[in-house]
Amino acid sequence: MGQDRGKYDFYIGLALAISSSIFIGGSFILKKKGLLRLARKGSTRAGQGGHAYLKEWLWWAGLLSMGAGEAANFAAYAFAPATLVTPLGALSVLVSAVLSSYFLTERLNLHGKLGCLLSILGSTTMVIHAPKEEEISSLQEMSKKLVDPGFVVFATLVIIVALIFIFVVAPRHGQTNILVYITICSVIGALSVSCVKGLGIAIKDAIAGKSVVTNPLGWILLVGLVACVSTQINYLNKALDIFNTSLVTPIYYVFFTTSVLSCSAILFKEWEHMGADDVIGTLSGFLTIIVGIFLLHAFKDISVSLATLAVSMRKEAHVASNGTTSNGNYELLHQANEDVEDRELGLPFDSVSRRNGTMSSSLDH
Repeated sequence: MGQDRGKYDFYIGLALAISSSIFIGGSFILKKKGLLRLARKGSTRAGQGGHAYLKEWLWWAGLLSMGAGEAANFAAYAFAPATLVTPLGALSVLVSAVLSSYFLTERLNLHGKLGCLLSILGSTTMVIHAPKEEEISSLQEMSKKLVDPGFVVFATLVIIVALIFIFVVAPRHGQTNILVYITICSVIGALSVSCVKGLGIAIKDAIAGKSVVTNPLGWILLVGLVACVSTQINYLNKALDIFNTSLVTPIYYVFFTTSVLSCSAILFKEWEHMGADDVIGTLSGFLTIIVGIFLLHAFKDISVSLATLAVSMRKEAHVASNGTTSNGNYELLHQANEDVEDRELGLPFDSVSRRNGTMSSSLDH
């Protein structure tokens, strides 16, 4: 029964994670449609300080969709391993890219389509190989995990690294190095996911009729979550404001997901029950998603399609064939001129000198 319950929770968490990506990805489209509609009406744009979007129902629909997506993502951590839920967040980027090509007339080039395909393949691979058994089912078990020496060391290092970057590195290099703000968001994100996981378990306990209000751990996790999320939002906004979004998004995804997977391996020990094939499959799926996200963002401004690719290949083949013919004709003509000069001069040593740089042969006679 326990194993069946674990599988049941796993698929609930999987469904919640996928629905979260759909809601969040769709929310960007709804908000963008609402803002574009206001721009056509001549209203003051949000980037110029206007707040006319508060009267646009499409914008509110997008906000509600994002809220539903975040709630589903929050609930997913209570049922499925963080190793599964966090990487599936990449699907929201995929959903947004696909929907924007249909509803916002934003062209999805060949790189983007390949990126979408790779993201789907990577996500499917991770779902197949992700751990099916949940290790923590109550706040009491969570409290024991939090005082584990391995996690205490990990959390201490995360906090030290974050403080060094915030107070030492960021003031000096934050405006010029894209990795500074993203690193702060990512390492803090590992702790925020741990807090979300614990709060999700607390909510499950509350639904089951267990007393969680009097448990101080629940309130500690809530305060920790607020602090971590506030820090993440602050420094992620700074990164997005200074650097190109097409660079920030994939780099942040890679750093954040890597931090969460590391934290999950230390705190929840989800990887201990995975075979070597599942570990390799999970890592391969994660790397495939990274490549897909990179292709989706890094080349989005380049107009490339199968038709233009075929034309370009034909042009290159034509140029290559013309170049080979020209080079061949030049070599034949050059060799013929050398033969004529040899016959006119009547020097038998010339062929020898071209081979070994010596000019003996008939000169010694």
